[in-house]
Amino acid sequence: MTELTTVTPPGVDRFPVRKPMPRAQFDALSREILVLKKLLNAVILAHNYQVPEIQDIADYVGDSLGLSQQAARTEADVIVFCGVHFMAETAKILSPNKIVVLPEKDAGCSLEEACPADKLAEFQKTNPNFYTVTYINCSAAVKALSDVICTSGNAVKIVNASPKDKELLFVPDENLGEWVMEQTGRRMTLWQGNCYAHVEFRRESLLRAKQAYPLAKVIAHPESLHEVRDLADAVCSTEKMISYCQASPSKQFVVVTESGIIHRLQKECPGKEFVCAPTFDAMRAPTDPCLCSECKYMKMNTLEKVRNCMKNLSPRIELPTDIIRRAQLPIQRMLEISARSV
Repeated sequence: MTELTTVTPPGVDRFPVRKPMPRAQFDALSREILVLKKLLNAVILAHNYQVPEIQDIADYVGDSLGLSQQAARTEADVIVFCGVHFMAETAKILSPNKIVVLPEKDAGCSLEEACPADKLAEFQKTNPNFYTVTYINCSAAVKALSDVICTSGNAVKIVNASPKDKELLFVPDENLGEWVMEQTGRRMTLWQGNCYAHVEFRRESLLRAKQAYPLAKVIAHPESLHEVRDLADAVCSTEKMISYCQASPSKQFVVVTESGIIHRLQKECPGKEFVCAPTFDAMRAPTDPCLCSECKYMKMNTLEKVRNCMKNLSPRIELPTDIIRRAQLPIQRMLEISARSV
């Protein structure tokens, strides 16, 4: 288990240092979890934004769709999804016959909350020519109302492949949708939702980080604001951030996304330095000990909760059969489009 390395640019007192769990506690919990995993025939998934100790005990670490696909390919009977609620729902949609548990039942998402299924259905009725392109960061019920799902990694390809005679409705992330419009030139109606953790990044604070690290490459998630994306050397999904940093000759990177990914970047890109981009709060309160962006929902999961959810097989994700069936269709459409050659 590695520790999050941090650095301090001029004008900012410090970036946060997340202290690792004491080794003895980590080892004891890890042993319990390993026993339970064998007993349950379980697979443990950890999103890139999870705390380091959860990433270190996971069978797979990655983005939400990739993890759900990986779990579906396994012979596991139980999926332990260390992430947020919509991610565990996606795993259940792709593996309806497996038990799916989430360590923290209240681990939600501001994007999911921004787009209730009933409100989306009501809005869709205002235009029968809408073709709904839905970012995977949403509830199963919203997926079931969609024509096609996308991820931040394939959204451009999905939109380019969408019917030309339809008016596109992009939900729920307005910033990702705006970026996709910039890349494709395709006009879309954007649902007014955002990831609260990504809109905390602002131009002024990122400019200070760029000034402090003039040789660093800036990589930003497309859920960020336009003013931030405009300063980036690369705008990409979390998985593409990993491959970008691996392939880049640069030795230093300013990372504009949730800080949990730094742990994986350090493990998979040895010899390179990663700087958490400061949020706007760093400008207003430079002595605040937490100047990077952390998703409060992702950080609700702990190693103890992973152990407990495996012991109790709860909180368990349950979905109506008709929601699963309807949500599978737009996901399958996305996978078919993604598989096509450019």
